[in-house]
Amino acid sequence: MVNVGRASSPSVDDATIHRAAAISSPLLAWYRREARDLPWRRVGFPAWGTLVSEIMLQQTQVARVVPRLEAWLTRWPTPADLAASPPADAVRAWDRLGYPRRALALHAAATVIAERHGNVVPRDVDDLLALPGIGDYTARAVAVFAYGDRHPVVDVNVRRVLARAVLGQGEPGPAKAKQDLPLMEATLPADRDDAAATNAAVMELGALVCVARSPACDACPIADRCAWRAAGYPEHDGPRAPKQSRFAGSDRQVRGMIMAELRASDVPVTPTEIAMVWPDAGQRDRALASLLRDGLAEGDDLEGYRLPRG
Repeated sequence: MVNVGRASSPSVDDATIHRAAAISSPLLAWYRREARDLPWRRVGFPAWGTLVSEIMLQQTQVARVVPRLEAWLTRWPTPADLAASPPADAVRAWDRLGYPRRALALHAAATVIAERHGNVVPRDVDDLLALPGIGDYTARAVAVFAYGDRHPVVDVNVRRVLARAVLGQGEPGPAKAKQDLPLMEATLPADRDDAAATNAAVMELGALVCVARSPACDACPIADRCAWRAAGYPEHDGPRAPKQSRFAGSDRQVRGMIMAELRASDVPVTPTEIAMVWPDAGQRDRALASLLRDGLAEGDDLEGYRLPRG
C-alpha cells in the first residue's frame, strides 16, 4: 500500500505539518527511555505474535492481554498450529478477553496465512487487509511493528495526542481517516526505525500520559510544544467520538454469560441450563440468537448448544 504522503492531504496545512513534525524528536527520546517492556516490543518477537497481540489489544487492557498472549503463543506458535485446531478451541482459549468474535477472526486469518502465505504473516498492507477480520489499523500496525515498514498507525490514543498537541483540541472527536492518517504521517521521521518508534511513542504517550481524563501534563515530554496547553486548555466544542454503551444489563453482558456456559462445557448445553444464566427470557433469546448468527455458537433447543466445531 502506498503511504499517505504529506502533499496528498489538503486538509493538513503547512503550519499543522510543522507542529506535527516538531513533536517527534522529544517523543522518541522519552519513549526510548521510558517505554514499557512488553512482549511485542522485544527483539525477535514473531510477526504472528504481533498479529495476535494487535487483535487481542483491541478494546482490551494490556495487563489482561499479556498472560493470554503468552499462553496462546505457547499453544499455537504459528498460524498453521492454530488453523489445525477447531474454532471452538480458539474461542475457549480466548476466555474472558471479551468480543470473542475476534477469536474466530484470528482462527480464520490463521487458516488463510497457513494455506496461502506459506505459514508466514504477510508484510504488505494490502495482503494483510485481505485476511479475514483484519482492518486498516491492524494491517498497518503489523507492517510497522513486525516488519519495520514506514506507515502511519492511528488508534484512539494517537488521535487524542495529535488532537491536543498538534490541533489544540481537548478531544479528537469522531475518527476522520482523511485527516488522521496524514497528520500522523507528518509526525513520522524519514528514517524507518525512527518512524516505527514514533508510532509506538505516540501510542504510549496517549496510553500513559495524555489520557482522556486528567492528563499528566507536568510529566509530558512535549508539554512545551502542545498546542492545547499553549491555548490554555480550551473546552472541546466540536463533535465528540461516540461513547461505548453501558455494559451492565446489556445484551453484550448476556452474550458473555452464555459464552461462559458454552466454554465451560464439553457437551452441548441445554436450553434449561442457558435459561438459568439470565432472568429476562426475551433478552436471553436475543443474545443467544446473535451468538448463533455470529458463528460463536451452534445447535438448537433439541440438541443443545455448543461452541463452533468448524
